[in-house]
Amino acid sequence: MGLGDADAEIEIYREPDFRPGTRVRAKKLVKNDGTVGGREIGEILVKKGDEGYVRDVGTYLQRHYVYAVEFLTSGNIVGMLGRELVSAETAERKERAP
Repeated sequence: MGLGDADAEIEIYREPDFRPGTRVRAKKLVKNDGTVGGREIGEILVKKGDEGYVRDVGTYLQRHYVYAVEFLTSGNIVGMLGRELVSAETAERKERAP
């Protein structure tokens, strides 16, 4: 399912998954697609498991929330979709579960 799919859920009809200040982890590797100035296209911006804090919440195409996340190890601020993130607290609970 791509971002342009007509059948895709319109996220902005519900509350955002994360609020500013929420500690999150990346669920996937993210490379620069050309939208981060001063960085090479294809350069790794975020590694799977990197932690950061949501700084701001915006929207994309009036359908999706985009979370501006500042990642702790790199200092990068990267726009991430909700499906690319997990709450760090939720991830920690899963790691501790037997």
